[in-house]
Amino acid sequence: MALMRPEHDAVTTAGSPARFDLVVFDWDGTLIDSTAAITEAIRLAAADLGLPVPTPEQASFVIGLGLHDALRRVVPSLPHERLPAFVERYRVHYFARDGDLIPFAGITELLDTLAARGTPLAIATGKSRAGLDRALRHIGWQSRFLTTRCADEGAPKPDPWMLLDICSETGVPPARTLMIGDTSHDIEMAERAGAAAVALCQGAHSRDILEAARPLACLRGVPELVAWLDANR
Repeated sequence: MALMRPEHDAVTTAGSPARFDLVVFDWDGTLIDSTAAITEAIRLAAADLGLPVPTPEQASFVIGLGLHDALRRVVPSLPHERLPAFVERYRVHYFARDGDLIPFAGITELLDTLAARGTPLAIATGKSRAGLDRALRHIGWQSRFLTTRCADEGAPKPDPWMLLDICSETGVPPARTLMIGDTSHDIEMAERAGAAAVALCQGAHSRDILEAARPLACLRGVPELVAWLDANR
């Protein structure tokens, strides 16, 4: 499938529309409705260790970053030697809800539609490799994506490494790649990689934060994403 930026988009030059031949999804808050579970696990882990408990907004803002980057921002008073203990408590709380996490309504059907069109699909996520592989098995999506990249395999978001490495493997230039995510980290990663991005206002970051990152579109959820993709084929 070739997706096209709308004619009014400033990046598109007259007579030479940009086409997207690869669609890359974030995982948490984009494909899977997991923002609340991650936010609460961060806050409960901080409480378990007697650390200042971040607000829900502070905890959700770091979703999508690599683990160490996220913890440096959200619990700056966490001593380095207590990092393993924090991670252990986080996992206890997250895994208590992990089995109940499911895709957003309409996502499975959207992935089916894109696959039927022959669109290569990939994932770029702040999850660890072990975490993503476990989640893919849980949902039964092991074969849905051409390739995947995780934060512990290279430089995490918003560094462009994940997208650039996906583009290198697939042979699709960044300029023909579309990133779909729910955080400004996703949008900034795409910009730094030279790719386009669409934001979903259904996960970790508010519309104001997402709009400030200047994605091609800022959509309220999966139904608007489906309509946008159909209108921009």
